[in-house]
Amino acid sequence: MGSRSKISQAYIAGFLDGDGSLMMQIKKRKDGKQKYRFMLTICFYQDLRHEQPLHWIRNELGIGYISKRNDNIGELRINGYRQVNKIIKCLLPYIRFKKNQARALYKASQILLKKKNGKLSKKDLLNLVKAMMVIQKENYATHHKKSKDELLEMLGLTP
Repeated sequence: MGSRSKISQAYIAGFLDGDGSLMMQIKKRKDGKQKYRFMLTICFYQDLRHEQPLHWIRNELGIGYISKRNDNIGELRINGYRQVNKIIKCLLPYIRFKKNQARALYKASQILLKKKNGKLSKKDLLNLVKAMMVIQKENYATHHKKSKDELLEMLGLTP
């Protein structure tokens, strides 16, 4: 996205501010050494009658996948530490209403990109939980959000 115009970046940031969400989740794992994995997501939403902007954004960013929900809403989802890091870095100067979430997601992506052999220090995990709480606080959700204590327990950070 670095080669895209500042106007495109500003438009995409505005779209994200209005019809998008920034998410950070911890998913439980049954396989592997780690009992959990972090998932970072940027998502853009649009009524399927007017889904063309989603295709334009996907083309501009050069990544993501578009799916159609049962409620006639299209979603453009972008997952992955490296992709989220790169996109948020470009959009951050133009994001207005989701600035705190964007900064927290960017910091989380930086921590996750620097991990070695999938190992995160206790400090890293605590910073990730902090970032997740910032993002969660600002997001609307219809289902139960995990509390800070639940997240710390899930990550084995409780005494």
